[in-house]
Amino acid sequence: LKDMVEKIAATGANVVITQKGIDEVAQHFLAKKGILAVRRVKRSDLEKLERATGGKIVSSVRDLKPEDLGYAAVVEERRVGNDKMVFVEGCKNPRAVTILVRGASDMVLDEIERSLKDALNVLRNVLRVPKIVPGGGAIELEVAMKLRDYAAKIGGKEQLAIEAFASALEEIPLILAETAGLDPLETLMKLRQFHSDGKINAGIDVINGTVKEDMVSINVVEPLLVKSSMIKTAAEAAAAVLKIDDIIAASPLKKEEKEKKEKEKEEGKEETSFGKSSF
Repeated sequence: LKDMVEKIAATGANVVITQKGIDEVAQHFLAKKGILAVRRVKRSDLEKLERATGGKIVSSVRDLKPEDLGYAAVVEERRVGNDKMVFVEGCKNPRAVTILVRGASDMVLDEIERSLKDALNVLRNVLRVPKIVPGGGAIELEVAMKLRDYAAKIGGKEQLAIEAFASALEEIPLILAETAGLDPLETLMKLRQFHSDGKINAGIDVINGTVKEDMVSINVVEPLLVKSSMIKTAAEAAAAVLKIDDIIAASPLKKEEKEKKEKEKEEGKEETSFGKSSF
């Protein structure tokens, strides 16, 4: 054990974090060398520490090299409430971080965690496609109006399909208006007027219950990736429902037809037998 500790110290390491336990004798030698030891750390946490500090997970002390070491400015144990936690801070190029969440109850913690995940997912989507669109139903109404203009040039049955798609998009601002306590139809007419005048960012401010001419000015925006995915998914779901409806309407269940015929035969036999007995 002493040789193993000497090997660790020779690489210049002053913190050791391991997945398994550490013998008491080994702990004694590590303490004499001024090396902080943290034991029984989950594999997933070790992998995150590897990405954060730039170090490498080594399965054996014999394979340990100075280039396998990571870097952190501070590694210390702190008490958080009734629990003790080890904090690793000041990494040079961290590719993994931990967000410590505290709350009065499990329900509060779950809500905070959900909100954080939503915020991180929004940030991820913006980084993937660095484009945003105005929220509050502004983009849906603008697209609906453009589709209606396009439908007028197409004509025929295709025009009806395009107009139906536009009406479906307008459901978003209608629902937002109803949620905000506004009159849906009146709000829709007002939004159409704004968009006809070229104010394409006009939308519904649900918080204040008003119609705003520019949703971007009050920081109500949505990632383009989310909006385009939403419209695409909704269209695919509607198409799937329509296909299922066609299959059901065109192919009645054979079992039901068979049972119906058998029931009709039985009723016919009963009527015949009753007629013979009456004579």
